Amino acid sequence: MQLLDELQFYSDDVISGKVLACKKHIWACMRFLNDLDRSRRHDPDFPYIFDSERAGENPEENGSGGFLNWMRLFVHRKGPLRNQKIEPHIIQKFIFGNVYGWYDAETDLRRFTKMYWQVARKNAKSQSLSCVGSYETIAFLPRDEISEVYCVATKADQAKIVLKGAKQMLDKCDILSGKWKFSREKIIHIKTDSEMKALSDEDRRNGDGLNPQCGIIDEYHAHETTEAYDVIDSGMGMREQPLLCIITTAGFFLLHPCYSIEYSLVSKILNPDIPFDIPSYFAMVNELDKNESSETVTINGRKVPPGGIIDDIFDEKCWVKANPIVCSNEVGLRYLRKKVQEAKAAPEKMRNVLTKHFNIWVNNRHQGYMDMAAWAVCGVFDAEQLPDTQKMRPVSGFDMSSTIDLTSVSFIFDIDELYYVRSHSFMPEERVKEREDKDSMPYSLWVEQGWITLTPGAEVNYHTVLDWTIEEYKKNNWLKGEACFDRHLATWLEHELDKKKFTPIDIPQSYTGLSLATKEFRAKVLNRRIMHCNDPVLTMAMANAVTRKGPSENIMLDKAASKLRIDPAAATINAFVRVIANEKPKKKRGRIAIL
Repeated sequence: MQLLDELQFYSDDVISGKVLACKKHIWACMRFLNDLDRSRRHDPDFPYIFDSERAGENPEENGSGGFLNWMRLFVHRKGPLRNQKIEPHIIQKFIFGNVYGWYDAETDLRRFTKMYWQVARKNAKSQSLSCVGSYETIAFLPRDEISEVYCVATKADQAKIVLKGAKQMLDKCDILSGKWKFSREKIIHIKTDSEMKALSDEDRRNGDGLNPQCGIIDEYHAHETTEAYDVIDSGMGMREQPLLCIITTAGFFLLHPCYSIEYSLVSKILNPDIPFDIPSYFAMVNELDKNESSETVTINGRKVPPGGIIDDIFDEKCWVKANPIVCSNEVGLRYLRKKVQEAKAAPEKMRNVLTKHFNIWVNNRHQGYMDMAAWAVCGVFDAEQLPDTQKMRPVSGFDMSSTIDLTSVSFIFDIDELYYVRSHSFMPEERVKEREDKDSMPYSLWVEQGWITLTPGAEVNYHTVLDWTIEEYKKNNWLKGEACFDRHLATWLEHELDKKKFTPIDIPQSYTGLSLATKEFRAKVLNRRIMHCNDPVLTMAMANAVTRKGPSENIMLDKAASKLRIDPAAATINAFVRVIANEKPKKKRGRIAIL
């Protein structure tokens, strides 16, 4: 069967349900078929063509050449197929057929320069990456061009796994004998002097002199910052058709860039209901499905709350969603059965099983407040899609720190029952380095990007906070209205706001004062009625926030239990108390009442 036909039939089977797959997998197949349709219609805004030979047709029909045929040169290094020739699994054909098959008809260069594949453990991630690395080193570029391929991970040993895997494959490939050598921990293509190596800590720190043709980032979920990504991405500027390749499992830390940036981004790219695309970015996610609605749903007699896993972890049929390769053989199924049985017997193991073997992002905190997947969907990357707030009247909320914490102000705009949230934070200039070291957060970077303003000295300067807020109102022609605060630390602010013609509102920091707003804000996030501009400081706060439960199922953010910064989230909830109060009819009274 021709590769293109095979990918079309596969996509049809996934979309129809004949091949069981998660929602994002289905979306990836829909994107592929839509792209094919646009290509065949010669859509003037879509200059791309699919070439099966570039991807690697079945050699029995179309000879050698292309990435998939490069994979076929090698043998499996381990597992039930050890020492047998590799025949790419259909999920590998789909992913790498897309990555290597699409090209720009106008430039003759490849379309996809970035790819992201999130899949559970033991699904041939290292094998795939090793093949990509050796192909980009030895075979992809014209013979007169020198390639540089870098393998990146948080630890040197992890980075070398892909490199050593490529070497072991090449060692057993007679066809390529004499065309390469291994020297000083590098694979070198003898004819062009191209090389593949693991990126050192020193290289990651400065990136000087790097000119990557291909960057391979393994297990990106473990990276605390975008440092490695940025070093590779910034070095590719002089390459005509580079490839940045990210393959990862899910993880536990939702503030790390894999989840907070990349997973959020690819979810938008794949979602057909969101008018957003990056044509040069290929994405595939294999995971169990979650309830993304704001209501509890019943699935096969099980009640699944918002954010809960729709698929039954004990139902083997659904395992293939996150394990397309593992579930294709009995050895893989026995492996998963063992892991699930262990988790059933020892529930403390379930979190690790869900994350590593079923690809579910799990927040590493008890009583975490926000569903960060839903929060990510509410973010807008394109500034042109944000609402024009000129001459509007926001409700503002303040969270004033005492000394070294963040101080934050948030603004909420009610726009036809969609709530647009903006936030800004402040930090004492002399405390930035101390807070960075303690919190492991890139506060200096966020200062450079404009999300945080530094105040003079070692303590928060409230005058700077107020002056910035007044200037923001002037700059945007906002109408002054309610400004909400916690009186415990803001008595001075109350008087100043009153003098500046705001309506100061004291928000009681109690279950009675905060529970309704805390619940409603989260519900509106789950229902996609919140919009934000991907402010990383506000996102950090939402991810850090935990709740405590009081009488009658009331909740509030628990500042004592939240060891990391939650100030922007607290400021937002303070404002939202009045937002929902203003939604309800009120009798006129002599003073403002908290409803």
